[in-house]
Amino acid sequence: MDISPEVRAQLAPNGVLFASVYLGNFLLVTGESTSGEPMGIAPDICRAIAERLGVELNLRGFKTQEEVVDSAASGQCGIALVGSDPARAQRVTFTPAYVELEASYLVPAGSSIVNVEQVDQPGIRIASFLRSAYDLWLQRNLKHATLVHADSVIASNELFVREKLDALAGLKTGLVTASQSIPGSRILDGQFTGIQQAVATKKTHQESIQFLNACVEEFIRSGLVAALIQKHQVQGLSVAPIVKRSPEI
Repeated sequence: MDISPEVRAQLAPNGVLFASVYLGNFLLVTGESTSGEPMGIAPDICRAIAERLGVELNLRGFKTQEEVVDSAASGQCGIALVGSDPARAQRVTFTPAYVELEASYLVPAGSSIVNVEQVDQPGIRIASFLRSAYDLWLQRNLKHATLVHADSVIASNELFVREKLDALAGLKTGLVTASQSIPGSRILDGQFTGIQQAVATKKTHQESIQFLNACVEEFIRSGLVAALIQKHQVQGLSVAPIVKRSPEI
């Protein structure tokens, strides 16, 4: 892969690629090293990009997704790995997804709701983690149900129980964990959306967008993404399909 001087200058000034990941996504960041560096699929994707650039990697983990997006939008980090969403795409440019996460609902014991399509009804209240990728999707797409927001995944789980809400939105793997402490609850079959996890960079980094798109395609086509899913032994996500995207103007 030929890499122009402009790409290196934009993504890795001074020979270092600063990259950010969201620590709250337990499917993509599964732990940390003895030195405190994030470990998992997303950090490994950052390392692979740094290797192709031929530069050192400085990996930063943030506790909120907004901080991750901000790090790329401001140029603080050359790349940021976070859920791709139209609202966030107003501030940064995303590659196609490298993985997709399944998002669904948990309903309480005795609920008459049997599938995801039945959730969007008048009077239905849904606990959701504010500004998460799946919450942004729900804000755009729900027509009848009401979202009740919390400021973290754990807080949304607690809100669901405390307020006796009708459904809990979340990543399917997280819902499995939540259901174990909520007797009689069940996860609805299927998903209301697939959350696309992608690489983001500053909007003015025009020369770098094509390079990053090519990286993602290569990582999928070569089997690297599938190998990382197996390496880190995570479930509830899948390799994203290859999407050809023309350079943005």
